[in-house]
Amino acid sequence: MSRTVLVTGGNRGIGRAIATAFVEAGHRVAVTARSGEGPEGTLTVRADVTDAASIDAAFTQVEAELGPVEVVVANAGITRDTLLMRMSEQDFSDVVDTNLTGSFRVVQRASKGMVRARFGRIILVSSVVGLLGGAGQVNYAASKAGLVGIARSITRELGSRGITANVVAPGFIETDMTDALPAEQQAQYKAQIPAGRFARADEVARVITWLASDDAAYVSGAVIPVDGGLGMGH
Repeated sequence: MSRTVLVTGGNRGIGRAIATAFVEAGHRVAVTARSGEGPEGTLTVRADVTDAASIDAAFTQVEAELGPVEVVVANAGITRDTLLMRMSEQDFSDVVDTNLTGSFRVVQRASKGMVRARFGRIILVSSVVGLLGGAGQVNYAASKAGLVGIARSITRELGSRGITANVVAPGFIETDMTDALPAEQQAQYKAQIPAGRFARADEVARVITWLASDDAAYVSGAVIPVDGGLGMGH
């Protein structure tokens, strides 16, 4: 069945791969972006997840052009990596405001239509770092761990309304960012991953399209790692 899907931060990286996978599965797909365009076959709307008014305007545009949003993927995120002793409060609050509070703003706006429709798929893109931790990533790890609490609380609040809320926690992904790492550092990271390689972005995207499908209607409040075994047990 074709659904209306909104992916935040869908103009590059994992977000772009997620949007592409939904298009290929036959859905109506919109992406939010601060700049750039989403993949072919998507509607790109301008939005900044740190601004509730811009999110509301983006949803209003998507609802007018594609219909009520039935699937929302909160993917937009930033990093400001630095060691705890050097991390400014601004470094911490900016990352939390984008990654955690930004996801809250998006999901809260999406939930209004979902409650009315008695159907919804909320998928939050976290990270293995949210559960495993990462040196120099106190802010990022906190923001990504918080998404688990959001999804599980939403599941308790809205589970009886045909709405699911789940978290996907990717590990290292093949992106421009990982490609730019020195070969020695890439080898060091891969040595920690039982699969012995980085994930392809489409491998993460396909887990997300499955969570949005009818096959996953009874999966909610789950944290699904897509990390090649890196974070096992966390």
